[in-house]
Amino acid sequence: MIITTTPSIEGRPIRDYMGIVTGEAILGANLFKDFGASIRDVIGGRAGGYEKDLQKARDTAIGEMQQAAEALGANAIVGVDLDYETLKGSMLMVTASGTAVKVD
Repeated sequence: MIITTTPSIEGRPIRDYMGIVTGEAILGANLFKDFGASIRDVIGGRAGGYEKDLQKARDTAIGEMQQAAEALGANAIVGVDLDYETLKGSMLMVTASGTAVKVD
């Protein structure tokens, strides 16, 4: 399945618009990652644990969106948007949304 942030796919005309599809993932932080991240905040550096969790949450949200598109009979998703929100200070929600389409 083609997944793109652009509104169209060059050389692949859109035949049918199937509807909006979404996927969500909520990531909860734990005490040890919070402590490590707070130290890195002071001394600098990257929070590798958070980066891996964020990648996993993003992949989960995109995967759920793709499954929703496949259930509609789509073979591509255009106009994809990824959104990140914090919930209650210690949780992160990743949302993926786009338009499921059939392309040639």
